[in-house]
Amino acid sequence: MIRVGICSWTEKTLIQSREFYPPSAKTAEARLRFYAQHFDVVEVDSSYYAIPAMQTAGLWAERTPQAFTFHIKAFAGLTGHGVDPRSLPADLQDLLTPEQREDRHVYLRAPAQIAAVAERFRHNLQPLAATGKLGVLVYQFPPWFQYSHRNLDHIVTCRDLMAGLPLAVEFRHGSWLVPERREGVLSFLRDNGLHYVTADEPQFGDLRTVPCVPEASGDVAYFRFHGRNRENWFRKGIETALRYAYEYSDEELQGFVPSINGVAEKTRVTYVMFNNCYMASAIRNALRMKELVQK
Repeated sequence: MIRVGICSWTEKTLIQSREFYPPSAKTAEARLRFYAQHFDVVEVDSSYYAIPAMQTAGLWAERTPQAFTFHIKAFAGLTGHGVDPRSLPADLQDLLTPEQREDRHVYLRAPAQIAAVAERFRHNLQPLAATGKLGVLVYQFPPWFQYSHRNLDHIVTCRDLMAGLPLAVEFRHGSWLVPERREGVLSFLRDNGLHYVTADEPQFGDLRTVPCVPEASGDVAYFRFHGRNRENWFRKGIETALRYAYEYSDEELQGFVPSINGVAEKTRVTYVMFNNCYMASAIRNALRMKELVQK
């Protein structure tokens, strides 16, 4: 089974483009219902910036068909990224030090802080889990998260904090997927019940990005297409969406199909998710990919 979708149905430039949603879809509910008429899976991106409220997760479940799936991008504070303290629920802010509360970009280091945030994140996703609509939690680790035994242990800790919810791991530093190491990394993920994310992104001939290695480490495969915008990938001072301002050509999409089909033959389900979320590029690429894999 191959299921195709995009990584943010609420992305600002997508809505502004007016290329996908009809004029009548003026609310979050209307847009989600319309999106679900065309795709049966989506990745939630907003959960990276703030822990979703349980009520919000419940509304997502109510507004989508029974077979719809939500993948959830892990909150930044759980993957080693900096967060704005104001993005945390008020009671969790009380766990921060006075210095952290005064800052606007902090890293959660204390085990008690991380455990409390993880528990809240997991708890608030219960409406999706209860309705069978929760897919995987996408743990996208930062570019400075390099291969080491310590970081291998950290990934296992992340898994344990989610208490049985399925994790999909995306690496952003090439040290994890150098040829002499990639099979060992995949075995590690497989042995620990973790799903590997196949990422496609710009290449620079060094370890600053990861190569596209189509594989799976379990019964779920997860492809994540970021686009290949080399010019903007490392550019500072631009809106995040501009890094993903890239539309795959039809030739490029067709080139991925053999790999996707090959991986799908070894798994229960394969998700193909487009994260080139600038204007309607991800939508167009996802609709075309649905046609290609159905053939």
